[in-house]
Amino acid sequence: MWSSKTKHYLHCCSLFTVIAVFEIFTGGVKLWPDATLEINPWVRYGYMWTIVLYLIRLVTFLPLPQVLFNFVGMTLYNAFPDKVTLKGSPLLAPFICIRVVTRGDYTELVRSNVNRNMNKCIEAGLENFLIEVVTDKPIGLQQHRRVREVVVPPTYRTKTGALFKARALQYCLEESVNILADNDWIVHLDEETLLTENSVRGILNFVMDGKHQFGQGLITYANEDVVNWVTTLADSFRVADDMGKLRLQFNMFHKPLFSWKGSFVVTQVGAEKTVSFDNGPDGSVAEDCYFAMRSFNEGYTFNFVEGEMWEKSPFTLWDFVQQRKRWLQGILLVVHAKTIPWSKKMLLAISCYSWVTLPLSTSNVVLAALCPIPCPALMDFMCAFIGAVNIYMYVFGVVKSFTIYRFGFFRFVLCICGALLTIPINIIIENVAVIWGIVGEKHKFYIVNKNIRPPITV
Repeated sequence: MWSSKTKHYLHCCSLFTVIAVFEIFTGGVKLWPDATLEINPWVRYGYMWTIVLYLIRLVTFLPLPQVLFNFVGMTLYNAFPDKVTLKGSPLLAPFICIRVVTRGDYTELVRSNVNRNMNKCIEAGLENFLIEVVTDKPIGLQQHRRVREVVVPPTYRTKTGALFKARALQYCLEESVNILADNDWIVHLDEETLLTENSVRGILNFVMDGKHQFGQGLITYANEDVVNWVTTLADSFRVADDMGKLRLQFNMFHKPLFSWKGSFVVTQVGAEKTVSFDNGPDGSVAEDCYFAMRSFNEGYTFNFVEGEMWEKSPFTLWDFVQQRKRWLQGILLVVHAKTIPWSKKMLLAISCYSWVTLPLSTSNVVLAALCPIPCPALMDFMCAFIGAVNIYMYVFGVVKSFTIYRFGFFRFVLCICGALLTIPINIIIENVAVIWGIVGEKHKFYIVNKNIRPPITV
C-alpha cells in the first residue's frame, strides 16, 4: 500500500503533467509557429469588435486568484493525509453541540442521521456532546439525554427580519433558548450530513487547541450509494476546492478570503453570538457567506479542521440548478452589502464575478475559433493554466471521493472519465443558473430534496 506522501507526490506529478500537456496543445506554450500572431484584428474586425473580443478574453482571468489558491493548496499540503490522530484526551475536551438545522420535511432522514451521528461520536470517543435538531416543524425525536429538539415558533421574528436558515440559527442564540456557555462549541451540519470518525477526531483536536474561533473541513459526496452520478461527479470539483482553496486560506492566512460553506462548520459559542445570524433578508440567502465575512470583519480567526464528512449531491438536475442559483444570488447579495468593507470581500467579489460572467467566459470557446486574436505570450500561458487546473480539479475530486479498493481499477478509471465527461454538462448547468440567478427573484431559499430514493448501486 502506498504511503500518504507517495500518493501526494503522484498527485502533484499528475497535476504538473496535465498543466504541461494543456499548455502545449492549447497554445499556451508555443512550440511551433502560430498563425494568429500574424492577424491584425483592428483591420480584420474593426475597432469596436476588436475591443469587445479583448475584453471578453480578459474576463477569463477573473478566476485566477482562486485558481492560484487551489493550485498552491493542493500542492503545498499533503492531499492524502493519514488517519487523524487525537492530540489529547476527549475527556478534557470542552462541551460540543452538534447542531442540525432542518425545515422538518424529511423526518425519517433526520431521525436516522441523528442516530448514526450519535453512534459515530461515541465510537470516536467523544464524551461531552449534545445533538441539537433545530426545526420549523416538530420531528418527534426519541427522548434521549444527548438529543435536543428545538422547534422554531412560526411567530418568531428577529430584529432585522432574518429569514430561512439564518432565522432558525438566530433563534438558537436567544437567551431564552440557548443552553450553551460562551466557551462551548457548535458543529453546524445540514440534515443529510454524516460524521466520520476522522471528522470527530479533527473537531476534537480543533476545539482542544482553542487558538481559533471558527473552523471548517472537507466534505465528500460519493460515499455509500450514489443517487445521481452526473451531479455527484460534478460535485467532485467542490471536493478539490475544499482541499485547495479552503485549506490554504485557513491554514496559511486563517481568514475566509473566499468565504466558506454552510456545513462542517465549527464555531465557538461566544464568537457566534457576537457575530450573530441576524443580518436581515440580504444576509439570509447565503447566511454562511455573510456570517463568514462579518466574522472576518470582526477580527476572528479561522482554521482548517482535519477529517471529512459525508453528504449527498442533489438527486436531480433541477435541484442542482436551483442550488447553484441560490448560492449565486446569496453571494451577490453579500458582495453588494454595504455593511462589509471591500477590503474584506475583495477576493470574494472577484470570485463571484468570475461566476457571474461565466456565459462570457464560455463564449470564448466559440469566439477563439471564429474570431482569433493575437495575445501576449503570458496571457495565453495563464489562460491555459486556469483551464488546466480547473479540469484537473474534477479528476482530483474523483480520486479523493472514490477509491480503487472500493470500486476496482476499471470502475475507478470510468469514474474519472465520467467526471471529465460531465464538465460540459456542468458548464451548461452553471450558465443556466447564472442567467436565472441574475434575472430571477433574489430573496428565495430553494430547499433541495434530501429524501433518499431507491439508490443506484455500484
